[in-house]
Amino acid sequence: MPNAVDLGRYSDPGLLIMASLANGPKHGYAMMEDIQAFSGTLLEPGTLYGAIARLEQRGWIAPLPAEERRRPYRLTGAGLAALREQLATIERIAATGRARLATE
Repeated sequence: MPNAVDLGRYSDPGLLIMASLANGPKHGYAMMEDIQAFSGTLLEPGTLYGAIARLEQRGWIAPLPAEERRRPYRLTGAGLAALREQLATIERIAATGRARLATE
């Protein structure tokens, strides 16, 4: 019988990146380490940088001046609002799931 781990980890790259940047700017490798630490999800570089490009196009994150060969990114005001909205949706889903489990 499959267990819960078989469902996979929560892995929306954009959400994970914005959550990582919520406590301050980071470059790609630092984001990958932070995301793995708080979510257990390992984002491969191609996935990470593809999501960074999409978030930057939406105006949700912005690059900062390069530090040596690393380019840090920061969450924008629009990104903070989007992150809050997405987290509120996840919280509603989790609350609904917990409530439905309690009725069993």
